[in-house]
Amino acid sequence: MDDITLGFTLIGAMVGLILLGLPIGITLISSAAVGVWLIRDNPALAFRFTAMATYSGIQDYLFATIPLFVLMGLLVSISNVGKDTFEVAQVLTRRVRGGLGMATVGANAVFAAVTGVSIASAAVFTKVAVPEMTRHGYTARFATGTVAGSSILGMLIPPSLLMIVYGVLAEVSIGRMFIAGIIPGVIIALGFAVTIFVAATFFPRWIYDDAAAAQAISERVMPVSEMITKAVPIMALVVLILGGLYGGFFTPTEAGAVGAAGALVIALMRRQLGWARFWRVLKETGLVSASILFLLIAAGLYSRMLSMAGIPQAIGDMVEHLGLGPYGFLASFVAIVLLMGMILDSTSILLIMVPIGTPIAQAMGFDLIHFGIVVIIAVEMGLLTPPFGISVFTVKATLADPRISIETVFAGSLPYVAVMGLALVVIALVPELATALVR
Repeated sequence: MDDITLGFTLIGAMVGLILLGLPIGITLISSAAVGVWLIRDNPALAFRFTAMATYSGIQDYLFATIPLFVLMGLLVSISNVGKDTFEVAQVLTRRVRGGLGMATVGANAVFAAVTGVSIASAAVFTKVAVPEMTRHGYTARFATGTVAGSSILGMLIPPSLLMIVYGVLAEVSIGRMFIAGIIPGVIIALGFAVTIFVAATFFPRWIYDDAAAAQAISERVMPVSEMITKAVPIMALVVLILGGLYGGFFTPTEAGAVGAAGALVIALMRRQLGWARFWRVLKETGLVSASILFLLIAAGLYSRMLSMAGIPQAIGDMVEHLGLGPYGFLASFVAIVLLMGMILDSTSILLIMVPIGTPIAQAMGFDLIHFGIVVIIAVEMGLLTPPFGISVFTVKATLADPRISIETVFAGSLPYVAVMGLALVVIALVPELATALVR
C-alpha cells in the first residue's frame, strides 16, 4: 500500500473511531502515530515523533492566549454583565417590532465581543432572555431559537476561541483573524435583526403567542444614568481588547491578559467573586484550557502525518484533475464541513479539516484569512443543526423546562441557519468583507 492510500485509509479509520465514540484527541494521536509507523516502517521513530510533537506542539508563547480568554469569558459570565447588556438592549429596542428578539441578538453580539465562547452565550441568555420573552407574549419556539441562533456570534465576533484554534492550525495571525471577523459578525447580527423585524411585521404568528402582551413592553423606560452604568463595563472591555488589537498596542496574548485583568476588576467591583467562586473559575479555566491544548497537540501530530503521506498534495491534484476550480473546491469543502457539523463539535471539525484544507486553499489562491472566516461560519452553523446542535442542547439543558422540547428549539433556530447560509455565500463571493480591515 502506497503512502497516499495509507493516508486516506487512516482518515477513514479515524472518522469511524470518532463515530464509535472514541475521544477526538486520542483518535487523532493514535491515527497519526500509527500512520508515521507504517509510512516510515519504524515504530521507534513514531514514538519519538509523538514525543517531540507533544513537547513542541504548544510551547509557543501564543498558546497562552487560550487560558487567558477562557478565564476572561468565565469571569464575565459570573459578573451578570450579560444580564445588564440585555436590559440595556431591551430598552433601546422597546419601540421596534420584535424588539426583545432584537435585544437578544444585540446583547449576544456585544457579549460575544468579550467572551468568545458560543456555549457561554447560550447558557447566559437562556436564563436571562427566554423567561423575559415568554413573559411578554413571545412563543417559546421563537424565544429559544433566537437565543440559540444568536449565540453563534460568540465564535465569530472577536475574540473567538475558534479563531485562535484556526490561527494556530493554519499558521496565520490570530490578531488578523480577530479583526477579519468584525464585518462578517456584524453582517450576520444585522441579518438576524432584519429577519426578526420582517417576521414580526408579516408573520407575527411565528413570533407572538400574544401580540398585545408583546407590545406592552414598549412602555418600559430606564434612566440614562442607569443605562450608562450597566453598559460601561462591557463596552470598556470591548474597547480595551479590540481597540488595543486594532491599534497595535498589544498582541493577542497580551489582549487576553489585559481582558482577563479587566474582567477580574469588574467581577470584584460587582462583589460577584468570593473565594469559592474564584476557585471554581480557575479550576474550570484549567479544565477547558487543558482539553483544548491537548486537542491542538493531537491536531499538530495529525497534520504532520498527513503532510508526510502527501494527502494535501493528492487532494489538490484531484481537485485540479476534476476541474472544480477554486470556488468548486470551496463549495465542496464547506459542504463536507456542514455535514460534519451534524455529528461533531466545532473544534473537532477544525482539527480534522483545517490541516487538509488550508494547503489546498492556499495553492488555489485563497487568502487564508478569508478562507478561515468562511470555514468558521460553516462550522458555527453546525451548532444549530441536528442531531448534534450543541448550542440547541445547551439552551434546552439550561432551560430545564419539560414543556419545551428539543424539536421546538431546533425549529426556532432554523431561520438563523438560513441567514448564516446566505451570509456565508456572500462572504465567500466577496472576500473583501473578511479582509478589508486587515489590509
